[in-house]
Amino acid sequence: MFIDTSHREELDALLESWTESEAKTKSAFVDYKNLLLSFEGLSLSFKGRPGVSFSLRAKHEKQTERELFVLVDVVDDDPDDRWLSVCFYADMINDADELGDWVPGGLMGEDACCFNLDEDDATMRAYIKDRITDAYNSAKK
Repeated sequence: MFIDTSHREELDALLESWTESEAKTKSAFVDYKNLLLSFEGLSLSFKGRPGVSFSLRAKHEKQTERELFVLVDVVDDDPDDRWLSVCFYADMINDADELGDWVPGGLMGEDACCFNLDEDDATMRAYIKDRITDAYNSAKK
């Protein structure tokens, strides 16, 4: 599932050292990671840049032109109060409720739709989870 065991080890190290905040972003991140691990035909990569972000990327094996279908960033500007930015190619999801931020050229030079999770909001957590499933379904076509 992970493109390299070092990626999994780096992710595990982050999770071990991450103290949950009131915003429950660690829990949300783990939920998103577990959802991705439940999908078939994909590879995950993880890159840590302490003090900046930790990035979990997912790519489906049928994707030939794009490097990913979702980027789950743990924004690490304040390690005691980390928040999530979950970004998708805008044409791979349906943001019917318009809760995401449109970012022209924001993901690998293509238009993106990004969702920030910086508080304990079960509705937004579920909405983002559904967008991850949307993107996965688009990627596997």
